[in-house]
Amino acid sequence: MPRAATTSDVFNAIAEVRRRDILVYLMPGERSVGEIVDALGLEQPSVSKHLKVLRDVALVDVRRDGRRMFYRANAEGIRPLHEWTSTFERLWRRQLTGVKARAERHTSKGEQP
Repeated sequence: MPRAATTSDVFNAIAEVRRRDILVYLMPGERSVGEIVDALGLEQPSVSKHLKVLRDVALVDVRRDGRRMFYRANAEGIRPLHEWTSTFERLWRRQLTGVKARAERHTSKGEQP
């Protein structure tokens, strides 16, 4: 079965680790392409290609200032990722609650957890 295009949805876009790195780097605020290149140690053409994919699926927004391009994370575009991962957060919360309860039972019996 052929793989879906990286621009088909946010999940395919973030399947590539460098795009995830770029997205995380953009979380605190707007950055220029040059800043992204320097911070992540990637080549400029590669960063530009990754940013295009992220822009195509609305994970980042872009602003032009003269010849410079500035990118920032798009919270609305990231929403589907957050909603999907929150399903697993609930699962882990239940798992951790169970581990905590077992540890507390062992501790109250004087056993080592």
